[in-house]
Amino acid sequence: MKKGLLMVPAAFLAMTFVVMPVQAREEKIESGIYVEDIDLSGLTKDQARQEIEEYVASFGGTQIKLHVNDVGEITTTAAELGLKWGNDDILEEAANFGRDGDIFSCYRELKNLEYKNKVYRVRFDFNKTDIRSLIDENAGQYNQEAINATLQKTEEGFSVTEGQTGRVIDTEASVDSVYDYLTENWNGEACDIDLAVKVDEPQGTAEDLEKVRDVLGTFTTSYSTSGGARSANVANGCRLLNGITMYPGDEISALASITPFSEDNGYYMAASYLNGQVVDSLGGGICQVSTTLYNAVLLAELEVVERYNHSMIVTYVDPSADAAIAESSGKDFKFKNNLDYPIYIEGYTTPEKKITFTIYGVETRDSSREVIYESEVLERIEPDAEVIYVDESKPVGFCSVQSAHIGYKARLWKIVKENGEEISREQVNSSSYMKAPRSATVGVATEDPNAYNTIMAAVATNSVDQVKAVAGSFRAAAEAAAAQAAAQAAAQAPQQEAPPPAE
Repeated sequence: MKKGLLMVPAAFLAMTFVVMPVQAREEKIESGIYVEDIDLSGLTKDQARQEIEEYVASFGGTQIKLHVNDVGEITTTAAELGLKWGNDDILEEAANFGRDGDIFSCYRELKNLEYKNKVYRVRFDFNKTDIRSLIDENAGQYNQEAINATLQKTEEGFSVTEGQTGRVIDTEASVDSVYDYLTENWNGEACDIDLAVKVDEPQGTAEDLEKVRDVLGTFTTSYSTSGGARSANVANGCRLLNGITMYPGDEISALASITPFSEDNGYYMAASYLNGQVVDSLGGGICQVSTTLYNAVLLAELEVVERYNHSMIVTYVDPSADAAIAESSGKDFKFKNNLDYPIYIEGYTTPEKKITFTIYGVETRDSSREVIYESEVLERIEPDAEVIYVDESKPVGFCSVQSAHIGYKARLWKIVKENGEEISREQVNSSSYMKAPRSATVGVATEDPNAYNTIMAAVATNSVDQVKAVAGSFRAAAEAAAAQAAAQAAAQAPQQEAPPPAE
């Protein structure tokens, strides 16, 4: 009986002798522990981590091809798709093998290692952000956007151009498809994966567009007083906006449609407003294009998304009926087709220097309905005293005069009538136009002190007319002197002998 009692403690002590030294010595992984083909025996956890990470990284150069139907492919590598170790929890399990649990289970695990290795499998993971970036940067070249059916106004009426179906890579679906394949099926070898492609259907059909025949709104302004450069800018801007087909929900930016303001895009230097001054700029006069279109849009009762007034009043429409665009200050005119049918924008200019925009669509408004727009001036602000600007880079005799601009505060009303009776009146917008005094920029550059004193005395009067008159006298004197010098030079030039008479 006593002998039997002593046998249990002896077995216990034997297992303790086997296990305790393992727990006491430095934490190194037991012999017979593998991750894939990597022998972790005797390695510390950090050493094992380095071995496994190097193993995973060794697959980084593996080629992976992302296919876009039969159109093309994107060739990349596992590393570029964010290859990483996906189940690093196995390292903790491997490092603690034979140590976690009760003393009996630990003993059993260690004994089993003597007969069979413990092998863990690596799971690959990838970075979805890297996958998405690669697709975004490279797949666009294989997109073929649908071409919507369009209208074209001709002398005989409208012609319809049918649309074309396109294809577009579905980025999110492709990211998920690539990620799922690589994390669930990839064996580390070169592979091919198909990207998700969706059909991009065109908008509109011939049947839809054949209904677009009614005039929803038309408006004309005149630029008959404009010079050649400004007239060319107006005609060019009109050309760039002509022929646009807009489907329900479509939005258009006038600025985006007519820019860039460059010579290559058909623009010239012409007068425009800048900070209360009239200055020359490429595309000067283009605001008359957006303003004319704005009024046609109002009459068609389309949705105005964005509109700005000019800094100073314009003369070709009533106050608050303008729509300025300016690339430098971010002014744009935007509108949306809020109707149930497509619309077509026609723009043209005439030899008489008139610009017209007409919006065609499907008229659904009652024939008794009439829409008019009324400008209301709330305040008229007279400019202050005249202003003289001195320009030391210009010679005495130079004088450029700008007319005064009256400041205004105004608003625009939309009035709806049915059978001649007003049924509604709503404010469309409000506008503030800055005042600008009559001004003159005068040149004062001269080597003659008397001339300098004379022109500066004229500047001191703060009278544009006085400065203009004095500058004019200097200019006339300079022109007379130049003419006299030319005559003297001609008189002093040697006379050419007449050729001998022909025999």
